[in-house]
Amino acid sequence: MPDDPAATRAGLDTTAVLPYAKSRASSRTRWLRSWMMTVPIDVAALTAPLLLSQDYWRGTLANAALTVAIFVAGGLYRPRRHVSILDELPSLAGRLLASAAVVAIIAAERHASVEYVGGFMRGVALSAALVILGRAASRALTNFVRKHRWVEHNAIIIGSGPIGVELARLLRRYPRYGLRFVGCVDAPSRQGTGALPPSGTLDDLEHLVRLLECEVLVIADPDCVESTLMETLLRPRSSRCDLWAVPRLWGSRSHGGYPDHIGAIPIIKIGDITLSGPRWAIKRASDVVFAATALIVLSPLLLLCAIATFIDGGPSIFFYQERIGRYGKPFKVIKFRSMRPVNEHESQTNWSIAHDNRVGPIGRLMRRTSLDELPQLWNILRGDMSVVGPRPERPYFVEKFSAEYPNYASRHRVPVGLTGLAQVSGLRGDTPISDRARFDNYYIENWSLWLDVKVVFRTISEVFRAGGR
Repeated sequence: MPDDPAATRAGLDTTAVLPYAKSRASSRTRWLRSWMMTVPIDVAALTAPLLLSQDYWRGTLANAALTVAIFVAGGLYRPRRHVSILDELPSLAGRLLASAAVVAIIAAERHASVEYVGGFMRGVALSAALVILGRAASRALTNFVRKHRWVEHNAIIIGSGPIGVELARLLRRYPRYGLRFVGCVDAPSRQGTGALPPSGTLDDLEHLVRLLECEVLVIADPDCVESTLMETLLRPRSSRCDLWAVPRLWGSRSHGGYPDHIGAIPIIKIGDITLSGPRWAIKRASDVVFAATALIVLSPLLLLCAIATFIDGGPSIFFYQERIGRYGKPFKVIKFRSMRPVNEHESQTNWSIAHDNRVGPIGRLMRRTSLDELPQLWNILRGDMSVVGPRPERPYFVEKFSAEYPNYASRHRVPVGLTGLAQVSGLRGDTPISDRARFDNYYIENWSLWLDVKVVFRTISEVFRAGGR
């Protein structure tokens, strides 16, 4: 038995789970992801025409980059439990045709020679055929190594009802899904009552994830309300696991992409509920580029704001205030000063100064246009903040709202932002905190670079409409 405090934790049935956990393959292959094999094969196939001729090297590289981008957008590099080239073929062929059509139009516009365009398109057709053949080979290889349990990932099933029992049976019997069943958790109400003996309760999930080196959580049919389940999944170790779920209306047909399943049970991949790994790297890189560019481009405007603030309120141009950032870590936010509080206590506990007589005309204009927030670009460069995210709040109100609204603290899974989805959706000033928390958590759970771009564009629109506080 492992020397781990979780192994002796009260309520954990380690005898039920440890026999399934002893897998050398799961320890050796934890770092493997499906795209690590698929992407290199696709790139090799798309650039293969260069081996025959270098006359079209620019177009070939452009076609390769465009095709990979379309595949990423279409979810063709996402992990799947049931792997089959026949499932992928319609989506694969459609995206290859779309990419080929784009590059054909560009080639025709750039080169008047029919012979040149024809030669280039023959190379594109060859690369498309090689992509399909490469995919077929990689899928066959994936199924082979899974069936021999050379590659597998430890999975805990959440729910010990009929669906959970069936999933556990399927994962034990059929290794081709790439998951090794190592345990089950459920609400205390089901302990000892189901056909699948739970290894512990939902409260034990964090300890089991560590004990069993779990990488995948499968939500089947837990006997708990959704808010309790979400609170469990947002804990540090659980949130780092890949998350799959059986749809509640699991007899219904999904129209998004092509369906996935374990046995005859449909299953869907839940997007990351925290920003980590490559997604966090992309977001951080975009933040640095945006903030650095904005500081340079807006430097004349920042200088004008500083002069106006000096004229309106004296030499103290900047206002520093403690706010709560990612994981509850405090930091000093920087703003242009729009008024002077009576004391520090008022600064930390006064909710709104929108109608305060101490706010001068220049300060009021800067607040309405959100120009007072521009110094926070420096906070973004430092890493205290992001361009888009939940707006930072003061410690007093974070403590107050976290006690009053169950989902409020969850918004601190990500860095706070210069602007946010809640703010551009009209939730500013004296608007319900519960609504803001919902929008903030929706943003986190549905993050994409395009969502950030949309929020930035809507923020610029709000600035020009002077729709601030």
